[in-house]
Amino acid sequence: MPFSVPHRAGGRACAARRIAVLLLSGLTLAAVPAAGPLAQTTPPVVQESRDPFAAHVAEASLRFGIPPGWIRAVRHVESRGDPQAVSSKGAMGLMQIMPETWAALRARHALGSDPFDPRDNILAGAAYLREMHDRYGNVAAMLAAYNAGPGRYDEYLVSDRTLPAETRAYVAMLAPLGGDPLPGTGFAAAPPTDWHEAPLFAGSMIDGPDAERPQPGGLFVRRSAAEPVLSDGALAADPEPPAGPSDTASDAVAPQSDALFVRRSDAGSVQ
Repeated sequence: MPFSVPHRAGGRACAARRIAVLLLSGLTLAAVPAAGPLAQTTPPVVQESRDPFAAHVAEASLRFGIPPGWIRAVRHVESRGDPQAVSSKGAMGLMQIMPETWAALRARHALGSDPFDPRDNILAGAAYLREMHDRYGNVAAMLAAYNAGPGRYDEYLVSDRTLPAETRAYVAMLAPLGGDPLPGTGFAAAPPTDWHEAPLFAGSMIDGPDAERPQPGGLFVRRSAAEPVLSDGALAADPEPPAGPSDTASDAVAPQSDALFVRRSDAGSVQ
């Protein structure tokens, strides 16, 4: 019996150590599952939510006076943000520039040699948008000419040949751009709830003293011949633009509720 006490004490010490080990193990195991929910509450870093070409868009906006929202919207519709996109017709890059148009824009604006380079492609697209807006004076015409080509759009203006369905759908899709003013025009309006009500279908811009005032007389108006513009993928050889609509009411074009573009007669009634 003399060793019973030490044995009992040693047993207690051993049991205490075992309990301590079990408790520590239990705490460790209990702490492990907690890491999962904590990790899940941390918001993931979503790289796709950031525009990887934001700097190029900002540069193009400043250089050519085109709102960055316009550039991003056209880029999205044209290529869905794919710098290597090539259309069935051969349009290239983010802004879907045709080869001949690219060559002309590259020479005019000292761009690089690679049409698929995001920066140069965005600059080219913004430059082309600016040229089309300066030529026709409003957003709808700018978009139609960007999509179909100014030569095809001029043909629409002076003849009875309608614009391609693709172009009409393209303009309708991007019509809300009319709510974003072009710097220097003084023409701004809140984005409409219906694209038929977009300000780009409610007025136009004219030359002269009232050049910065929206006009109620029609969608498409005279264009200035101050500088040559691109036509069907190349710079026009003649600084004078192709024969366009006159300043008479017979050449005015007005939007209607059941069609995107409808030509107006001499008397002002829709044909």
